[in-house]
Amino acid sequence: MFDRHAQTLLRPALNAAARGLVRAGISADTLTWLGFAIGMAAAVAIALQAWWWGLALLLASRLLDGLDGSVARLTQPTDAGGFLDIALDFVFYAAIPLAFAVANPATNALPAAALLASFIGTGSSFLAFAALAEKRGLTDTALPGKSFYFLGGLTEATETITVFAAMCIWPEHFAVLAYSFATLCSITTVMRVVWGYQRLR
Repeated sequence: MFDRHAQTLLRPALNAAARGLVRAGISADTLTWLGFAIGMAAAVAIALQAWWWGLALLLASRLLDGLDGSVARLTQPTDAGGFLDIALDFVFYAAIPLAFAVANPATNALPAAALLASFIGTGSSFLAFAALAEKRGLTDTALPGKSFYFLGGLTEATETITVFAAMCIWPEHFAVLAYSFATLCSITTVMRVVWGYQRLR
């Protein structure tokens, strides 16, 4: 819901940093892999109940995730890079709830499972529409320059990272946060299925 606004706000700073990275010869794919590795380190830290380390690594990972797109647009975006970015993003998004479940299985396993199940709905509806939008030649005018059509909803990247950060700050409230966000993700899935079906008809 807030991705467009967040990207508009952060774009000048990201572009400035990206220009420096391009001059240094650092590629978008390198940033994608580095961001993913740091994201996995965040998951390990969370699993070990090192909450503040988890938060710092999580935010650093997502900063690199924003920078890789900016670097790609300043050089030469590729389908391979776009594929790598979204595939690793989805692994990261799954790893964080799993890490909380590992940290405290008795309390967190069921809410983590509910959250991961809701992610299946948002992810599958997102990717299915993107594939068919490409087949139809549809373009996303709200977020131009992306590798494929970004179908919006209540729960996009900005909301997900905000909730993950809140979980690190208040791990004792993980269950409430997970169930609440899973509910919003389920609403997003319904919205995407209805809107996508109508759009493709």
